[in-house]
Amino acid sequence: MGTISRGFTGRRSSTDAKLPSGQYLTTDFPILSAGPTPHIPLDRWEFVIDDGTNVLRKWDWKSFRDLPTDTMTVDIHCVTRWSKLGTCWEGVSLDTLLADVKTDASYAMARSYGDYTTNLPLKDLRNKQGWIAFRFDGEVLAAEHGGPARLLVPHLYFWKSAKWVRGITLMHHDKPGFWESLGYHIYGDPWKEQRYSDDV
Repeated sequence: MGTISRGFTGRRSSTDAKLPSGQYLTTDFPILSAGPTPHIPLDRWEFVIDDGTNVLRKWDWKSFRDLPTDTMTVDIHCVTRWSKLGTCWEGVSLDTLLADVKTDASYAMARSYGDYTTNLPLKDLRNKQGWIAFRFDGEVLAAEHGGPARLLVPHLYFWKSAKWVRGITLMHHDKPGFWESLGYHIYGDPWKEQRYSDDV
């Protein structure tokens, strides 16, 4: 992976009660990536759930888009301290994708085109907390924001919402993904300011 892409300029401070400590509001949608933007043709896109050894479920773009979808309005919070409130997405719930998967795993590693990874407790993907989103603000999700599809887990810092997602690997033990192995927090709760590994 290459260098982190350039962010943005301009910020608004806020005392909004919905804003975690240390965050500021933006009306922009900053583009921050750990490498170049992959461009995945829809006829080559797939989403795979595996257990590290076996493929448990697999969808191509057509079968994925045939699944029932949710439209959700959520606030998002980046570890670089910007927050964007009331963002509107459309996607497939992880509840739907995991419905027929039998597992006693407790963790998941999200995997992306471009080899980015991030770890999450499996419980944080269930109960309408996680989606594979393909539309933002009524439009097809742009590649620079993770299109054709990205993980969306809005209750955690936004690095956990992996762009260009291509699957999740179910795990019995937690292990760090890309940013977590470089010193970011293993969980990443914005309300507890869990930015770095030594944050409580």
